[in-house]
Amino acid sequence: MNRTRKLTLAGVLVSVMLVLGYLESLLPVSGVPGIKLGLSNCVLLLSLYWLGTGVSFEMMVVKNVLLGLLLANPMMIVYSLAGGALSLTVMSLLTRRKGVSPIGVGIAGGVTHNIGQVAAAMLILQTPTLVYYLALLMPVGAGMGLITGTLAKLLLKHIPPFTRFQQMDGDRNTGGESS
Repeated sequence: MNRTRKLTLAGVLVSVMLVLGYLESLLPVSGVPGIKLGLSNCVLLLSLYWLGTGVSFEMMVVKNVLLGLLLANPMMIVYSLAGGALSLTVMSLLTRRKGVSPIGVGIAGGVTHNIGQVAAAMLILQTPTLVYYLALLMPVGAGMGLITGTLAKLLLKHIPPFTRFQQMDGDRNTGGESS
């Protein structure tokens, strides 16, 4: 996939993540702070498989900064970046291991995202007792990661972009028309 197509796909995926993140802010899952569906993480998981770690990290940063600004919540940016950096690192490592499905990667990402956010909150607020909040957030993160990982697995099965992009590039190079 050439750089222009990669950038275009990354831009489209960031846009989808922003819309999903905004919708999630309108639909609280529970009255407990920090619990959300994390549907935009499904898109980030897809980008790991389709575009690689570097582009996915850039997308995560752009999404978190823009969503924090859009929702006028600068602290959200800090917590989301901490959780996103940790979860994306773990998910990136797991995508390279044989036998780990997108579902397992999604679960690990959901749990480690919450760990990163709570760690950031503990440092910023100087409140070590926030670690107990993980007793609630980790199982919820695993459940939400199960959902996002399952969605990602289904989408990976039914939308193989590399094949389509390579076919379009091949058609252009041979003079054929792309669909």
